[in-house]
Amino acid sequence: MAELQEVQITEEKPLLPGQTPEAAKTHSVETPYGSVTFTVFGTPKPKRPAILTYHDVGLNYKSCFQPLFQFGDMQEIIQNFVRVHVDAPGMEEGAAVFPLGYQYPSLDQLADMIPCILQYLNFSTIIGVGVGAGAYILSRYALTGLTSSISEMILGHLFSQEELSGNSELIQKYRNIITHAPNLDNIELYWNSYNNRRDLNFERGGDITLKCPVMLVVGDQAPHEDAVVECNSKLDPTQTSFLKMADSGGQPQLTQPGKLTEAFKYFLQGMGYMASSCMTRLSRSRTASLTSAASIDGNRSRSRTLSQSSESGTLSSGPPGHTMEVSC
Repeated sequence: MAELQEVQITEEKPLLPGQTPEAAKTHSVETPYGSVTFTVFGTPKPKRPAILTYHDVGLNYKSCFQPLFQFGDMQEIIQNFVRVHVDAPGMEEGAAVFPLGYQYPSLDQLADMIPCILQYLNFSTIIGVGVGAGAYILSRYALTGLTSSISEMILGHLFSQEELSGNSELIQKYRNIITHAPNLDNIELYWNSYNNRRDLNFERGGDITLKCPVMLVVGDQAPHEDAVVECNSKLDPTQTSFLKMADSGGQPQLTQPGKLTEAFKYFLQGMGYMASSCMTRLSRSRTASLTSAASIDGNRSRSRTLSQSSESGTLSSGPPGHTMEVSC
């Protein structure tokens, strides 16, 4: 807060008789320093930050903040924001006693847990409300920002939230690789350069566009699916193949190498680098529809759109402009 103002509270206005408290959803997320529990009230509001609270020592979110957020006049505020109440590890109701010798996270480490919560909820900005130790934790988070949890932020860039929540062996592997990378400082520099990138300013039919053949691939659960779809809309359709891969997250080359290989082979074949006899057939458990709507000339211009479709499919050849079903 940039400025403090003295106010006088003259009366209390608790919840009105018969007023129903909002439904709460409690979540737990794994962080590099252990699990943290938080409770969410309300639904995200467009272009509005979330209110995130952190309690003091000896309290939990209910005993610290419930009287404030149930105060009558507060309802006008909270109805416009989603609220996230964080419980420090082991402070939530019903928490088990930590085993003897357990090393409790430092306040700095508790601050480093906050980006994991925001990544889990897909929140980018918050209004912090802290008391005592909680105020210190939020202040530490505000000072360090993204750099204190660079590994978690990069994982959120690489993988979808569904993948991170599932915490599969693949996620555990890459979390370990990035978190314990000996060149993590160098990775952070690369990450900062990426975040300071300029827009490519592609424009379909304009002067700035790719004039070479392009294949865009994105998983249907990828964290940047919308950005790839938007990019496809700005490229020359006669030069661009677009594949949205079903049951795939942010790194299809890791999770769906077979399907990606098949699509890449057809892309190379379209440029004349592989004969059709070289093509392999993959499982028919999924298919992709490959639509060709351009004639073959000296430049082999084409327009193709690939998308995951039905549970079965066949491969049929035909002149350009016909539809081919390919296993994928």
